[in-house]
Amino acid sequence: MYDQINRRVDAMISGGLVDECRSLFPFKNLKSLQTVGYSELFDYFERKTDLSFAIDKIKQHSRNYAKRQITWFNKDDSYTFFKSNQLDEMIDFIKRRMHD
Repeated sequence: MYDQINRRVDAMISGGLVDECRSLFPFKNLKSLQTVGYSELFDYFERKTDLSFAIDKIKQHSRNYAKRQITWFNKDDSYTFFKSNQLDEMIDFIKRRMHD
């Protein structure tokens, strides 16, 4: 999972996250922008960090957030988890649920 998160963050950076965040920088104090990805890049724009460090922090904070989500979902037996390569199992599960 960590590798997937790291690759996803790299893709987001390549896809323009820095420019998107730069356009939102004037609104950085809004609660809705105090999230993983934006916060770290806002620190970069304020010269508190360099870009490489900010990207590493986005990856770290995304992994931390994913871990908290997994922990939360694992406390509830009503959720069923699948790995991303288990498409056939997902489809079978959905079909069974539709007929229940």
